[in-house]
Amino acid sequence: MIEVIDLKKSFGELEVLKGITTTIKAGEKVAIIGPSGSGKSTFLRCLNCMEDPTGGAVIFDGVNIADMKVDINAHRRHMGMVFQQFNLFNNKTVLGNIMLAPVHIALSDLRKKKVKNFFLKIGNLFRKNKKPLYKINTTKAKIKEEARENALRLLKRIGLEDKADAYPSTLSGGQKQRIAIIRALAMNPKVMLFDEPTSALDPEMVGEVLDLIKQLADEGMTMVIVTHEMGFAREVATRVLFMDDGKILEDNTPEELFGNPQNPRTKEFLSKVL
Repeated sequence: MIEVIDLKKSFGELEVLKGITTTIKAGEKVAIIGPSGSGKSTFLRCLNCMEDPTGGAVIFDGVNIADMKVDINAHRRHMGMVFQQFNLFNNKTVLGNIMLAPVHIALSDLRKKKVKNFFLKIGNLFRKNKKPLYKINTTKAKIKEEARENALRLLKRIGLEDKADAYPSTLSGGQKQRIAIIRALAMNPKVMLFDEPTSALDPEMVGEVLDLIKQLADEGMTMVIVTHEMGFAREVATRVLFMDDGKILEDNTPEELFGNPQNPRTKEFLSKVL
């Protein structure tokens, strides 16, 4: 699903990623662990080009999305992203936050079809062989209603349907993060990227967020998760990458990496955190 080839990223003279090559297959749950400053979050953000790679390629569904000529926004629709700090819009209700992206994209697609049909109709006035128009089987009202129904369904799934009309500032950290997760799910992504989703939470709120991520994992969602939760990585991941100094130093199953690490730096790191 995602093939990373010799990925590099520098900020000025600081080289953060030093040539990463790996493949993330459909259905995999890949946990990325390592010390602070090792390049984990930068690597994750390069996977959907929120950070433009300095070199190398990120092949997603057969397309190098690191190519500046590619319409990256079209591909980001299929890559859900969950951040440390929730990134909810405080001026919108919970429902408004979840509906925002699906409605915006659907309305944009609708407008594009209408514009194309307009020019096709003009062109057909001068053509012997008329070109077919794009089918339009929706309306603005229908788009918004379907997005609302989907948002309410997702809120019910996490037991927060009563918060639909609330604003983010009134919610706990755990509630905000769960809403951030289902906001990403509202786009029906092919892969979910999690950047330390529990690091900004109080300890008692961590469990409710991890439980939701575990549910998604059990349902077969492809995931890449930067995490400091070693127990979670061991339990949920199908593969664990250990990063340090901008490189992947070890790539193995949770059983092997935690139980029998091969790289001396991995051994040193795990001895301090387990």
